[in-house]
Amino acid sequence: MPRINLLPWRDEQRKERKVQFLIALGGATLTALLLAFLGYLMFSSMIDGQQRRNDRLRAEIKSLDKQIEEINSLETAKQHFIARMDIIEKLQRSRPEIVHVFDEIVKTVPDGIYLTGIKQTDQKFKFDGEAQSATRVSAFMRNIDSSEWLTKPELQGIAAEGTGGNSSFTVFADEVTSAADSTPVAAPSPRTGAKNGGVRRGVAP
Repeated sequence: MPRINLLPWRDEQRKERKVQFLIALGGATLTALLLAFLGYLMFSSMIDGQQRRNDRLRAEIKSLDKQIEEINSLETAKQHFIARMDIIEKLQRSRPEIVHVFDEIVKTVPDGIYLTGIKQTDQKFKFDGEAQSATRVSAFMRNIDSSEWLTKPELQGIAAEGTGGNSSFTVFADEVTSAADSTPVAAPSPRTGAKNGGVRRGVAP
């Protein structure tokens, strides 16, 4: 019976299988690399898109912050404008009051008193003057206390330093504001009487 040698055929088959394995391994490696590259491109595109959205959001936030600052500045300007309007309104209401106050001052000055100076600070009046006697000053303070536009008279001091034997004095008094105005109204400017043009009643010193 003849004998057949199968070794060359088996070697060829082994080599062929090895080549097929290497080809399959190379194909799988190439496919894995291709999939990894495609995944990298996809994630890179997603990252770039998210970055663009983030940049757009930052720009919108910056624009909104600027609008908020403008709104805040407008609100501040509005409050300042309202405050100025309130001051103007109070000053307009106080204009007729100051006329009444000075008319009332003339009425409260008794005979024998000569006012040398009048100064107003907010709602406080300061009266400097000369009197023939302390009794005249007391009468002046009583007139202030019973006045409709002046109240709370306070005598700071009285001294025999006036002219012609008269006594100099200083009296403070508060202005009575109207009921509609619950807050004090600052005077536009201090009002000071002159030495030679003060309010005078009675006998000249």
